[in-house]
Amino acid sequence: MSAHSVEDIKAESARLRGSLLDSLADPVTGALREADQTLIKYHGSYQQDDRDVREQRRQAMLEPAYAFMIRTRTPGGVVTPAQWLQLDAIASTYAERGLRITTRQAFQLHGVIKTELKATMQAINAALIDTLAACGDVNRNVAVAANPHLSPAHAAVQAQAAALSEHLLPNTRAYYEIWLDEERVASSGGEEEPIYGDRYLPRKFKIGFAIPPVNDVDVFAQDLGFIAILDEAGALLGYDVSVGGGMGASHGDPETYPRLGSVIGFIGPDQVTAVAEAVVTAQRDHGNREVRKRARLKYTIDDRGLDWFKSEVERRAGITFPPARPFAFSHNGDRFGWSEGEDGRLHLGLRIPAGRIYDGRLDGRGDAVRHLSGLRALARQLQDEGDGAEFRMTPNQNLVLARIPPALRARVDALCAEFGLDGWRHASPLRRNALACVAFPTCGLAMAEAERYLPELLDKVQALLERHGIGDAPIHLRISGCPNGCSRPYLGEIALVGRAPGRYNLMLGADHRGQRLNTLYRDNIDEPAILEALDPLFAAYARERGEGEGFGDFLVRSGAVAIPERDVRRAIPVTSTSLEASA
Repeated sequence: MSAHSVEDIKAESARLRGSLLDSLADPVTGALREADQTLIKYHGSYQQDDRDVREQRRQAMLEPAYAFMIRTRTPGGVVTPAQWLQLDAIASTYAERGLRITTRQAFQLHGVIKTELKATMQAINAALIDTLAACGDVNRNVAVAANPHLSPAHAAVQAQAAALSEHLLPNTRAYYEIWLDEERVASSGGEEEPIYGDRYLPRKFKIGFAIPPVNDVDVFAQDLGFIAILDEAGALLGYDVSVGGGMGASHGDPETYPRLGSVIGFIGPDQVTAVAEAVVTAQRDHGNREVRKRARLKYTIDDRGLDWFKSEVERRAGITFPPARPFAFSHNGDRFGWSEGEDGRLHLGLRIPAGRIYDGRLDGRGDAVRHLSGLRALARQLQDEGDGAEFRMTPNQNLVLARIPPALRARVDALCAEFGLDGWRHASPLRRNALACVAFPTCGLAMAEAERYLPELLDKVQALLERHGIGDAPIHLRISGCPNGCSRPYLGEIALVGRAPGRYNLMLGADHRGQRLNTLYRDNIDEPAILEALDPLFAAYARERGEGEGFGDFLVRSGAVAIPERDVRRAIPVTSTSLEASA
C-alpha cells in the first residue's frame, strides 16, 4: 500500500470510522476491506494470518487463516491483579498462545478471529483497559521506567506519563461507537482533532520516560524521550528532553536507518504537556507524507536540522530550553528478584522469556511452562491480600510484581517456585537480558524467526560463552525477524536482524546503557556462520576485557568493531552533559 493511499485513507475515514462496521459484519471472509485494515490499527488491532499454513491453504483454494492481534494501551504497563485476571480470562477465551508482554509495556493477544473481535474488545474495556491508539500513526503506548513505586519521584513520573498518554489520545468517538455500541450523533465524523488534524501523523510516534541510572525504556530509541532529573534528596526537578530516536530501517536502503535521540534541553515538570504537544504537532506539519519509509520524526530532524527543530518546538511551546542537566545511565536491562521501596513495600522482578505468558510447550519446542497458571494464582493471592499490589510490565518483556506487603513475601516465593516463575534465579545474564519480537507465524513483515528461535539460539550462544569461561558475562542479545526493530535490535551488544528464513544480519557493538548503536558485522548469514563469527570474539573478550567492561564496549575499544561516524553522531545525545554521561 503506497504512502499516498494511506494518507487518503486517513483523510477520508470520517475520523477513523471508514467502513469498519460493514467489514466486521461481512460473513463471507475472515478479513477486513483493504482500507479498514489500515484504520483498525488506530483502534489497537492488526489483521494477520497464520503464515505457517498460508501455502497449504492457498493450494487448497482457501483464503489465508485470518485472525487479529489486539494490543492494549497501558501507560507504563500497569494493571491491577483484578485486571490481570480479566485479561487472562479474555486470552483463554478468545486468543491463542496466551498473553504476550511487548517492548512497550503493553499486552498483545494473538489469534482473535473476526467474529469474536468485538466481544474481545468489549471484554478488554470491561476490565477498564482500552486499546485506542495502541497502533497507527498516532502517539502509542507511553513507556515508563518499570517500577514507579521505588520512590515518590518514580510515582510522580508514572502519573505524568499516564496524564500525557490521555492528553495525546485521538479526539474521535469512532472507537466507542464501533466497539462499545455508543450511539453515533449527527456530528460524528466531523470532530476536531486539534493535535492530529485530519490525516493524523505521518507515521507512528513513541514516547518514553526514563529515570537514571536505569535506562530500561531505551529512552534514546523513542521519538520523544523524557529523562528524569532528581535532586540530591531524590525529588523530581524536571526532565532532559531528547528527540528523534527510532529503530526502524529497510534492508538495502541507505535512506533509512536507526537513530538515537538528541538531547535538546531541560524542562520543568509543568512543561511536559506543552513540549510533547509541540513536538507532535511539529512532526504532524513537517513530517514526510510522500515517502512513508522516511516519515518518522528522526528523518524530519535530519532533513531539516536539529537546531531548526529545537527552535520550532520552542516557538510552539512558548519556551526557551535551558541547557540539559547532568545524568548518567548504568544499564538498560531489568532488575530481577526482590527490592524494597521507600515505603517499605516489596517488588519482585520476574523473567518472562520473550514476554510470552503461556502454559505448555510453545510451538511444540522446549520444556513445558506453567507461567499463565502461575501468574493467575499470584493474581488471586494479591487480589485477596495484596492491599494495592500491582502487576507492571517492563519495556524488556518482563514483569514486576509491585507493592507487595512484606508479610506475603514467603507465599509469593512459594508460588513462583511451584509454577517455575523463579527462573531468573538460575538463568544466565545472557538469558535474562535477551529480547525477541514475535515474527513468525503471525507478523506479516517477518523475514526470519525470532521468538520461536530465541531459546535455541540462546542455548548455542551460551555454550560458546561457557567454553571460554565467561558464561556469566552480562551480554545483551536481541533478535528481530525483520529490520523494523520492534525488539530494539540496534541497541543490542549482539543482535540478529532477519533477512530470510534462517538468515540474519549480525549486528555488534552497542553498549549496555542504550547510548550507542551497534553496526553491521556480517551480512545475511546463517546460524553456523553466526556462531563462527562470535567464537573468536568471545575468546578475545575472555582474555583481554577490562574490569567491568561490557562486551560491546570491548569490541569498540579493541577495534574488532568500528562504529561508523554517522552512527556515532546519532548514537550520542548532542550536549556536553550527555557526552559526559556516556563516557
